[in-house]
Amino acid sequence: MSTPVLDRTAPTAHPVLDVLADRWSPRAYDAATPIDEEKLASALEAARWSPSANNSQPWRFIVARRGTALHDGIHAALMGFNQAWAGNAAVLIVAVAETAAEDGTPITHAVYDLGQAAAHLSVQAHHDGLVVHQMSGFAPEQIRELVGLGERFAPMTVIALGDLGDVEALPEPLQQREVAPRVRRPIAETVIASA
Repeated sequence: MSTPVLDRTAPTAHPVLDVLADRWSPRAYDAATPIDEEKLASALEAARWSPSANNSQPWRFIVARRGTALHDGIHAALMGFNQAWAGNAAVLIVAVAETAAEDGTPITHAVYDLGQAAAHLSVQAHHDGLVVHQMSGFAPEQIRELVGLGERFAPMTVIALGDLGDVEALPEPLQQREVAPRVRRPIAETVIASA
C-alpha cells in the first residue's frame, strides 16, 4: 500500500523541538504491520521515566496487540466513530490513573502524572516513527470489567499506536479531518496571567 506523505508540521509561533512540532494524532493506521516490539518498549520506557510527584508513579498501562482478545475487548469499548478506525492500530493502550493508595488515601496528582507519562510515551513513539492518537470516547466500566480493574484505578484514555496507514482507507468524513489544517488558539488566550 502506498501511504501519501502528509506534512502535518504545526505552524508554531515560536520555535519548538521538531519532534513536538511534527507530532500529530492520525486516525489512519496500517492494519497489516505488527507493532515493532522494540519501539513499543521504548515508548513504555519513556512513560516509566516521566516526572512523578514524590516518585509515586500513579500510572498503569493495559497494552493490547492487534489480533488478541484484549485488543478486541478494548476496541469494543470505544464509542462513536473511534470504532471506525482504531481497530487498525497495531496496539491499543489504556492509560490508567491510580487514584488512591492501597490504604485508600487519595492520590490527588494521579491524573496529572498519568498525563505526563502518556505525553512522554507519545513523544518517544513519534520520535521512533510510530503514530499515536489518544481517545476519550470509550466506556471506562467496560475496560474495568474486561481486565478486572480495582476501584482505585481509573481508565482515563485509550491510546492507538502503530504505523501510519493510508488516509484514503478511512471513511470520507475522517479523511477530511485527517488532512484539515492544524490549529491551536493563540498563546495570549492560553496564558491567563503573566508578570
